[in-house]
Amino acid sequence: MAKGLIHIYTGDGKGKTTAAIGISVRAKSRGLRTMFVQFFKENDPGGEITLLQKIGIKTVVFDQVKSPFFNPDMDKESIRQEAIKALSHLKEELGRQDFDLIVLDEFICLISEAVLSEDEAVEFLGDKPSQLELILTGYGATEKIIALADYVTFMKNIKHPYDKNLQARRGIEF
Repeated sequence: MAKGLIHIYTGDGKGKTTAAIGISVRAKSRGLRTMFVQFFKENDPGGEITLLQKIGIKTVVFDQVKSPFFNPDMDKESIRQEAIKALSHLKEELGRQDFDLIVLDEFICLISEAVLSEDEAVEFLGDKPSQLELILTGYGATEKIIALADYVTFMKNIKHPYDKNLQARRGIEF
């Protein structure tokens, strides 16, 4: 691609990760070199990460970068240090320019949950190679992050089973 764009899938509604998986599959099916990276998620053998790997998409799950919201007893500084290490690793990946499309799933949550500052995230995104297509997901996209993007999609929650205290179902919500 001559110029890679930045996409954002944000908002409080369901479907941000699902949309990112969809564009990853589309890109791979068209011969693009694709990588899918997750923050704030557990490495779940047998889930969508396993399927992405089976079709030849490189996957990285930074499962040490946990959500402070769901892990309030964890030391926030250790989560921050793990996130900084993860971004350092990703900067190396970006420098090699081995990929046409990279998804950073829950990257935006690193900012909205105060693991990284908005300025740190903007600085990281400033290192994006010009031809790389970059997909960012997570709730709480800030104005500075939105300003960097070429596509912004806001998923809005209208109604959700959680509102009726129904638990997440394997294969549907996670």
